[in-house]
Amino acid sequence: MPRSGLAGSNRFTASTVSLPAARHTTVTHTYVVKVESTVKDAPNDVATRIEKILNDPRGWIGYHGASFATVSDPTQAEFVIYLAAPPTVDRMCAPVGTIGTWNCEQGKNVILNSDRWFLMTPTYSDLTDYRAYMVNHEIGHFLGLGHVGCPLPGARGPVMMRQSMALDGCVRNAWPQLEG
Repeated sequence: MPRSGLAGSNRFTASTVSLPAARHTTVTHTYVVKVESTVKDAPNDVATRIEKILNDPRGWIGYHGASFATVSDPTQAEFVIYLAAPPTVDRMCAPVGTIGTWNCEQGKNVILNSDRWFLMTPTYSDLTDYRAYMVNHEIGHFLGLGHVGCPLPGARGPVMMRQSMALDGCVRNAWPQLEG
């Protein structure tokens, strides 16, 4: 698995991006994006990329009447999406064993590993697709969903399948909804 060796600082900067939900729905989940200081990606750039993923018609928008709005004021956020160095992810995800490699969701925190954000995994060959997968997978956990397996060889892998680890005969798929 590709690793950067990036150290954590445990210091985060919140994005200043504030964008409304792309669709009016029954429930709007508000979130803020925070990026660790040792991660070389601007918080506003990360927030803009995540906003596009969460508001893509193939994403979670509309799932059980949900939509997503990014806010700049952390006190107005229902949950936080962190982009952090592997050692910080391990600390924030404990007791889940992310072993410097994986992402996690812990209640109101979605924690993305910077190594996966920049280096993805061998199961993916396109960084934009992998980022969509990792965000959608962890948001699925935030929405209360657990892991599933490959339904049958050659099928599109469900987004809640651990596609970062193995495809088990499925075709990689970054999105919870196959149709927009």
